[in-house]
Amino acid sequence: MTKKRGLGKGLDALIPVVEPDLAGSLRQIPVNSVRPNPRQPRQLLDDARLEELASSIREHGVVQPIVVRPLPGGQYELIAGERRWRACLSLGEEFIPALVRDYDEVEAAAVTLIENIQREDLNPLEEAMAYRRLIDEFGMTQEELARKVGKSRSFIANTMRLLGLPDEVREMLGNGQITAGHARAVLSLEDADKQIAAAREVVAAGLNVRDTEELVRRYAGQDGDRQEKKGRRSGSGSVSHTNEEMESMEAMLGGALGTAVHIRSRRGGTGVIEICYESRAQLEEIISLLLR
Repeated sequence: MTKKRGLGKGLDALIPVVEPDLAGSLRQIPVNSVRPNPRQPRQLLDDARLEELASSIREHGVVQPIVVRPLPGGQYELIAGERRWRACLSLGEEFIPALVRDYDEVEAAAVTLIENIQREDLNPLEEAMAYRRLIDEFGMTQEELARKVGKSRSFIANTMRLLGLPDEVREMLGNGQITAGHARAVLSLEDADKQIAAAREVVAAGLNVRDTEELVRRYAGQDGDRQEKKGRRSGSGSVSHTNEEMESMEAMLGGALGTAVHIRSRRGGTGVIEICYESRAQLEEIISLLLR
């Protein structure tokens, strides 16, 4: 009897290679008996890539089986392989090779999300939402999630920060007008209106990421100049830091902690360090890092 699988450390642990003892679960199933996955994080399909895949399937057949789980009435829910299934639909194929797995709800959702993440089928915003869902629904920490999808914890944290962008900027990111690099640069601005204004300028001028970072520094400098001048007038004898130095220190701390960090200077050389977190699990991770 097949043992129940845990979530494992990646897609291979969830969708094993077909071996002789698993051959009984590999079968040809009717294409029209498969139902789309309601947990599919990918919101857009590339029509050109789908057509290319259909041409390949027409020539060579389906090389890699899809993964499904059984439903009542002889139906199946798609877990992995949506493009292969849709390509077969478009070709009018009657059957498709499938691995049939008795996944429960948790396993099914995890496989679907991890499969998309590891195959790089998601845009940055979809990827961020997939990470958030895995953490929220399955109680994973960022460290556990990072191990499962083969990413660093700081990458997970920085990707999830994209969910904090204003809706208009998120839409630009989702439809490919800006990249994740642009979005992360814009996200360093604290004011949502400035984030939107900066993103609009990026799109209008076709700025690259480096130019965007310079643009963001100019936007941030509009607020920082007054504070910097005030610090120079304090007469306290303390050393005042430039905006660029502050941003460098924020970036260094943020990279080490895997989250956004803001440093606010006050008179007399004092100040406040603000560390952002998005969940109780992330807070505990940050505290653990600080106490090491």
